[in-house]
Amino acid sequence: MNDIAAHFADEGSLARVIPGFRARPQQVEMAEAIARAIKGNRALVAEAGTGTGKTFAYLVPALLSGGKVIISTGTKTLQDQLFHRDLPAVRKALKVPVRVALLKGRQNYACHYHIERSMSEGRFLNREDAVQIRTISKWLLTTMTGDKAECAGVPEDSTVWMAATSTRDNCLGQECPSAKECFVMAARRTAQESDVVVVNHHLFFADVMLRDEGMGELLPACNTVIFDEAHQLPETASMFFGDSASTGQLLDLARDTRTEALIAARDFAPLQDATRSLEKAARDLRLAIPGENARLGYEQVADKLDFTNALDVVEKELEHYLTLAESQAERSEGLEKCWQRGTEMHRRVTNWRRLNQPDTIRWVEVFSQSASLNTTPLRVGEIFRKQIEGNAKSWIFASATLAVGKNFAHYNAELGLDALDPPPETGMWGSPFDYAEQAVLYAPPNMPDPNSLDYADAVVEAALPIIRAAQGRTFVLCTSLRAMKTIHEGLESHFHRQALDFPLLLQGQASRSELLERFRMLGNAVLVASQSFWEGVDVPGDALSVVIIDKLPFAPPDDPVLKARVSWIEKQGRNPFMDYQLPRAVISMKQGAGRLIRSERDRGVLMVCDPRMLSKPYGKRVWQSLPAMRRSRVEAEVVAFLETLPAPAASEI
Repeated sequence: MNDIAAHFADEGSLARVIPGFRARPQQVEMAEAIARAIKGNRALVAEAGTGTGKTFAYLVPALLSGGKVIISTGTKTLQDQLFHRDLPAVRKALKVPVRVALLKGRQNYACHYHIERSMSEGRFLNREDAVQIRTISKWLLTTMTGDKAECAGVPEDSTVWMAATSTRDNCLGQECPSAKECFVMAARRTAQESDVVVVNHHLFFADVMLRDEGMGELLPACNTVIFDEAHQLPETASMFFGDSASTGQLLDLARDTRTEALIAARDFAPLQDATRSLEKAARDLRLAIPGENARLGYEQVADKLDFTNALDVVEKELEHYLTLAESQAERSEGLEKCWQRGTEMHRRVTNWRRLNQPDTIRWVEVFSQSASLNTTPLRVGEIFRKQIEGNAKSWIFASATLAVGKNFAHYNAELGLDALDPPPETGMWGSPFDYAEQAVLYAPPNMPDPNSLDYADAVVEAALPIIRAAQGRTFVLCTSLRAMKTIHEGLESHFHRQALDFPLLLQGQASRSELLERFRMLGNAVLVASQSFWEGVDVPGDALSVVIIDKLPFAPPDDPVLKARVSWIEKQGRNPFMDYQLPRAVISMKQGAGRLIRSERDRGVLMVCDPRMLSKPYGKRVWQSLPAMRRSRVEAEVVAFLETLPAPAASEI
């Protein structure tokens, strides 16, 4: 292993190639620890504070290791940044001839078969989709990767991509007439032949842990796996180790079968009739579950007659559909695939109804147009640990938020790392930022109990003088969608009455990337958001000077998965609040707080409205885990600090 520190020196290889690169002691120490873990075939859990430069800290030893490396990220945004910006820069600096590949889930790649089929059918929800599918079809003639992120003129979140990509359910695999042109298979072949493969956590679990075709071959040949944004792993693992069947999947199955039958079994009308009956059963099941955007425990729906009857009909119609689909399956690859999908859906539905495992729970999630039946394991640690013990030689877990205080016990236990032999090494490298000089942690006085009816109004009242002093430039991060909407309405009303001319943005008005771009460009905006803006959001500079957090981010107590975990932990004789709920809240809190200071020149205020941070004994665990900012409970002090900050540039307003 080369001398790692030399590459990070002021005159080292990174500084010669990367503009503005400056060596940081924490970054060097972290890189050396990762190099030792790779060389010693060990697991390492590493927390690196904001500004440490953890990306270069793991890329340098990874590229110098000489083995095959998988890098898994929490978001596609970071995945693209790694592949298109960071990896090429480090590879150039180190002058190592490593081959790199970017691998995404199949829904990110255009599908020749589905595009051709969609255009021939000509059935689209709106005129815009019809125009965009033609744009995609022309782009197919020039693209080398098929990655929809590269298709100019068609947004990644456009509804037309549902008709232009495949899913695990409707992909025809090797039987597809366009198999030789398939972008998914080409990306996977490239990944097989590469030294460094960049994936994301969802793809890692879907394709590696579940041994989906193709990706299952990457891990056994891999020497090192590096997880960036590793704090997301327990939640992602729980989702993929569980199971799900949704009304949306049933509707897709019925629609796809009808399309395939029109081509290959037009003379067999009973199958067409069965798909329409299956569609009606799926829609009736959704209507049998009250509410929307809610998660319900099994016991909340199991004794509801409407739900039970609707599920009976779904099961019956699925069985009828399968009988007919099997009789026609030999007539085309598409019909055979539909029959296989129906068989899998029937398995999931019947398993959900008959499940009786003490460490797995059943629950329902309802949206405005669909509902899903879910099973979730209460423990993923043992399953995950077996993957580690049976595959790659070294595993690196890196994030800005893994520890509670200085303790990694909670994280290691959740992923089963504490049972490894030898146990993982751990390391914590603090941020190089001068938080005591750059930031203030403000806890407003006289806040009511967070569960009181007027709490959101109190948050608005406490936030207004801080927002005024900062001249906008504020994130208001809320712990629920309901609080987000209430606080947004309150701010909007006060802005109007007080003639405050700060643009007020709300999560959901546009995509996350669009809202962030508008926030940066405006220079004096206030953004009110919920969970999706607590992490993975980077706004360095003067556009963001205040982050306001309404409450400590405890999961909703009525969440069925949380309730089941709490009950399971209690049966073990442990304290679920101290062992599970509080550590999770601390890690989320650190993520939200991390939005504030993103560079050496940033200055600002972190305002935590929840009085429990100071009034409850456990609150000490929270604020001790936050960066060492100056503390204040005096509004005038905080206002005075904000008034010393540079005003937004006139061109930004």
